Amino acid sequence: MKTATFANRHIGISEEDYPKMLEKIGVKSLDELIDRTIPANIRLKEPLHLDPAMTEREFAEHINKLAAMNQPFKTYIGTGWYDTVTPAVIQRNVFENPVWYTSYTPYQAEISQGRLEALLNFQTVISDLTGMPLANCSLLDEATAAAEAATMMFGLRSRAQQKGGATTLFVDEEIFPQTLAVVRTRALPQGIQVQVGKYKELNFTPDIFGCIVQYPNNSGNIEDYREFTRQAHEAGCKVAVAADIMALVLLVPPGEWDADIVFGSSQRLGTPLFYGGPSAAYFATRDEYKRNMPGRIIGLSKDKYGHTCYRMALQTREQHIKREKATSNICTAQALLATMAGFYAVYHGPDGLKEIAKRIHSLTNCLNKQLTKLGYVQKNELFFDTLRLQLPENVSTQKLQTIAMSKKANLRYFDNGDVGISIDETTTLADINHLLNIFGIAAETNIQEITDIPETSSLTRELRRRTGFLSHEVFNKYHTETEMMRYIKRLERKDISLTHSMISLGSCTMKLNAAAEMLPLSNAGWMNVHPLVPKEQAEGYQLLIQKLGEQLKTITGFAGITFQPNSGAAGEYTGLRIIRSYLESIGQGHRHLVLIPASAHGTNPASAVQAGYEPLVCACDDRGNIDLNDLREKAETHKDELAALMITYPSTHGIFEADVAEICQIIHQCGAQVYMDGANMNAQVGLTNPATIGADLCHLNLHKTFASPHGGGGPGVGPVCVAEHLIPFLPGHASFDHEQNEVAAAPYGSAGILPITYAYICMMGTEGLTRATEVAILNANYLAACFEEAYGTVYRGTNVFVGHEMILECRKLHEESGISENDISKRLMDYGYHAPTLSFPVHGTLMIEPTESESLAELDNFVEVMLQIRKEIEEIKRGDASADDNVLVNAPHPEYEIVANEWEHSYSREKAAYPIPSVRENKFWINVARIDNTLGDRKLLPTRYGSFN
Repeated sequence: MKTATFANRHIGISEEDYPKMLEKIGVKSLDELIDRTIPANIRLKEPLHLDPAMTEREFAEHINKLAAMNQPFKTYIGTGWYDTVTPAVIQRNVFENPVWYTSYTPYQAEISQGRLEALLNFQTVISDLTGMPLANCSLLDEATAAAEAATMMFGLRSRAQQKGGATTLFVDEEIFPQTLAVVRTRALPQGIQVQVGKYKELNFTPDIFGCIVQYPNNSGNIEDYREFTRQAHEAGCKVAVAADIMALVLLVPPGEWDADIVFGSSQRLGTPLFYGGPSAAYFATRDEYKRNMPGRIIGLSKDKYGHTCYRMALQTREQHIKREKATSNICTAQALLATMAGFYAVYHGPDGLKEIAKRIHSLTNCLNKQLTKLGYVQKNELFFDTLRLQLPENVSTQKLQTIAMSKKANLRYFDNGDVGISIDETTTLADINHLLNIFGIAAETNIQEITDIPETSSLTRELRRRTGFLSHEVFNKYHTETEMMRYIKRLERKDISLTHSMISLGSCTMKLNAAAEMLPLSNAGWMNVHPLVPKEQAEGYQLLIQKLGEQLKTITGFAGITFQPNSGAAGEYTGLRIIRSYLESIGQGHRHLVLIPASAHGTNPASAVQAGYEPLVCACDDRGNIDLNDLREKAETHKDELAALMITYPSTHGIFEADVAEICQIIHQCGAQVYMDGANMNAQVGLTNPATIGADLCHLNLHKTFASPHGGGGPGVGPVCVAEHLIPFLPGHASFDHEQNEVAAAPYGSAGILPITYAYICMMGTEGLTRATEVAILNANYLAACFEEAYGTVYRGTNVFVGHEMILECRKLHEESGISENDISKRLMDYGYHAPTLSFPVHGTLMIEPTESESLAELDNFVEVMLQIRKEIEEIKRGDASADDNVLVNAPHPEYEIVANEWEHSYSREKAAYPIPSVRENKFWINVARIDNTLGDRKLLPTRYGSFN
């Protein structure tokens, strides 16, 4: 009797399905397919050495035990992270809802209207609170947003500044330490000199191009930067402000005192601490800088019938398109968390946010008043939620810390002996009395218990906010749970996700995100841990990170790992920074070229530039393989300048290159390192690995290979695994060990989603992981065989097999019928499917990756759909259907068009809406027709207040 293991639940194909699929492919066994697809010289000699696979029940008990090891101290450390209340209606209906967490980045706007509206809400919140006209729909975290601000200001230098050598960035010394560390990491390879000092003492010189200040600052003091900003602008400098989003509810927004960029974290808007992440950073700027701003922007547009709709604007800014000319390498952001933050603002509305902010401020005022009576000296003249206290002579830092720890309270301890306390949304009257008790014992003074917290403000009139915010009706009508639940559901129904059908995007690996993997994230033991608590209070996290690190090192064959990068693109950048540090350590820091094959992952060139390197493109042959002669010639010609090769394996062309081991040898012979982009690790796990192939390091996309969900465009995690010689150059963190190559705010990046990947590996085990890889390759080759006659594949490997994905040829169809790959993508929506990857990496094509999670029935249904679309194209080609009025050029067909009284098309409503019987069983109704992209770019409307009138 077969046991229903987790692997059997995860993998959609059973052994009973193999014969049909293998026959279609033209091989006798799965082993034969794998042997003929992956070069023999890079195959693993033995299975992965992982612990036996757990059942779902066993893992649930195991992960709950780990969570229980995290100690629930009350934490007042602040420094950019604050406990908050996630409204249950948002946690239940968004964070724990697979419609929201399994959806893809909204490139296909017609089937992403719900997500796009939610993200536009987020942008509106940020724009309103910062006083800036333009906000993006999130970045990774506050520290990386600061680094992006630095890069953006550097790029905005005037010609005179560039000629004059303006390369200095001034950073006020009262910025959060982790933010300064990440800015330094980014600045150095880009030729930016970081000058740290007191903003009041800055003498603007011609070499300074930009400034970064914190509002309120690291100590908690609220500075008035208006005169500083005026002086900076007179000197031709830009000013970027790291601002606390909750404080902006009460403070004059930086946009009103002429800041150029405002950035920060939206974590306080209902996102749990998660030991440092994930939470959405925000980034806002002036309208004139819209093409320089990093990240994605949601804007308004209209569909073909004039209905207002939403779309991702200015998509030509994307790194896959701009490549080395991109202003940033940010790809995955934090869309799911930005969505939650936007819903938090919708649920509370402007009055609710004011109430929360005023309560935080009043609690802080009350605490300050009472501590002053006990002899503690408040060093902040003006504050919102943070006190910085000088201790009385009879109270030592050690004495206070000992008492606080015994009372299970974490305070912040400054190097000079001062103590910090940050109040947040979760702080209660009882907590204030608990703090007073701690400080009273330390001061050996009796305290009187506080029984009431009056509403008070210590803010001066000049710094108090006078302008309103969130006036749009969406922020003023959904304040009951019933209405909020229904609003979320209305948006949910407008999005296609993995809950509806297969998402066949190539290079994105939209596999199952199993419920058993996701459930732990709702455990308070994982949710409510501040990233800077003593390690012994986060023992569960520490053990999970250690265990997962060992698993991933085993899978990749490497000796070291960092979890700090909180996206795949950030992992690429981190890997190159590690290489740079290593080369500098051996006297080879002059190497400045990175060789990147045309078949590499799309963000690689931008990542290379961000790391201070110059990309050098290597050609591919007609079959999609790296041109070995071209690679060898360029490597040897530039052997003294070559720092690294960035290679994706299997390549973005969808093939396992037979010469990959020789390619690595060529690079090493030139004294350079081999960086492997792990975007396609789903085709390696258990069968080969980067170390065996010959790479020196690789990054991993946990939101691809290792089952963490895409969340509509994030969160992601991009850990980097390295060989022994690169371990000394892994990112550190100033709070825990050493400041080096720091690339994220938190020591372990987005640690809160690591339980997902840990669950996946623990429950799949060696056999399950290996079979998943084999089935991913099986599924891709099955689809390639099914589509070969109707479409054809652009590239196949040396042995005429594809890897785990394929590129469908659509260019000839366009020549013959006028139907483009975009028309095919839009028509797929009528059939209830998300489009494959469009025109990447080859223009005029569709890239498909079925993953191992899909069943044979789903694959066959997708094949039927694609073949039916091919017949519809043939009708146009033969002249049986109008070239100007057909189901493809008019797709998608929204519900309002199908049910309209008038129907003027030359084909039937049934053909438009129900082209094959299976669609009737699972019809996804689209609510907008094809969207006008150029309108949304010509007139960018990035908030809820926009109008085309």
